[in-house]
Amino acid sequence: MINIVVKLDAENLSTPEKIGEMAKRLIEEKKFGRNVVAVVPTTDLLNGNVQQLTYSLSDTPSERELDVLNSMNAHLASSLLSIAIQKRGFRAVSLAGWQLGIQTTGKVNGNARIEEINGDVIIEHFKKGAIVVVAGGQGVDENNNITLLGNGGVDTTAVAIAASINASRVEIYTDRDGVYTADPEIVTKARKLKDITYDEMLELAYLGSKIVHPRAVELAKKFEMPIVVRSSTENVRGTLIKGEIEMEKNLIVRGVAYETDIIRFTVGYESFENSSLSNLFNTLAMHNVNVDIIVQAVIDEVKPTISFSIEKEGLAKAVKVLEDNKESLGFSFANFEVGLAKVSIVGSGMVSNPGVAARMFDRLRKENILVKMVSTSEIKVSVVVPQDDMVRAANALHDEFNLADELV
Repeated sequence: MINIVVKLDAENLSTPEKIGEMAKRLIEEKKFGRNVVAVVPTTDLLNGNVQQLTYSLSDTPSERELDVLNSMNAHLASSLLSIAIQKRGFRAVSLAGWQLGIQTTGKVNGNARIEEINGDVIIEHFKKGAIVVVAGGQGVDENNNITLLGNGGVDTTAVAIAASINASRVEIYTDRDGVYTADPEIVTKARKLKDITYDEMLELAYLGSKIVHPRAVELAKKFEMPIVVRSSTENVRGTLIKGEIEMEKNLIVRGVAYETDIIRFTVGYESFENSSLSNLFNTLAMHNVNVDIIVQAVIDEVKPTISFSIEKEGLAKAVKVLEDNKESLGFSFANFEVGLAKVSIVGSGMVSNPGVAARMFDRLRKENILVKMVSTSEIKVSVVVPQDDMVRAANALHDEFNLADELV
């Protein structure tokens, strides 16, 4: 028997009817002769009442107790799904993170990290013929405190479990039937990809795609664990994420991604001697301000500047850090620009095909779209453009690299 791990979507567990439908789907997998682990996310089944009750008791509840409370939503969902499976005549068992032996670090920047999982616990339940339902995104630290894994924690739990039981694959159930060449909501000609590499998926995930969290893709790449992204409601072929893909039909660019609400900061100095990349970005890092694209301008007879981009959520913190540290950082002025977006092209074929960036810039020029910042790697090129031009830029680049013209 092969082992598979299925990560469910919160929407699949939002009503008794949907829980019943998901139970039937997992049972079908079992009937095909597969050992099944279902990893469930935090749902909204309890959130409203729990939050209201919590803050009626205290304005400042401890982080430890909040983690315990928030973990209960996934516990509830896993138990209800197990009950629905049992009602249909199949064995099922729900397991919390601590029951599975998911050992984590303490909180790091608000998120714990998985250190170890005891896959033997799941194997023993497989021997009894059970479908195992795991409350995802949680574990226990060295002091047996319940910890939450934060953003991407449920996807990461699924991949880590798969590695611990030598599963053949992880299936990610989503509201889409796979990974597309672009977001179909803004690029009408977007096409579903048959497969995609870990590296390409990582870039797309970091650049704004919400299909699979980059933490999970990184872990899958480490363990060479295939991931299939597929529909949670339709039983159709999805997209396979793996290490290598056939290159014969592969396009140079495989996808277009976008990210809204980008802020561009510019810090100016009286002289080059006063400017210091290390001082500036070490200070921002110490205050957990995440910086993306960086551009330094040092030109004779022109005062030097350093520009960098951040997400909108980091604006207030970045402003405060710069204000509080202006003297030690030695800059003469700092300003920021809002109303920007990031549009990116991604493709492993870019490594061996020069001129992709030039082609991208030329198409944006023809579309009269102003490029304000640029960032490149071996398999991606990102540009910061006015947010009002984001949709037009994404569609133009999708067309420029022929992503709608053939199955890829």
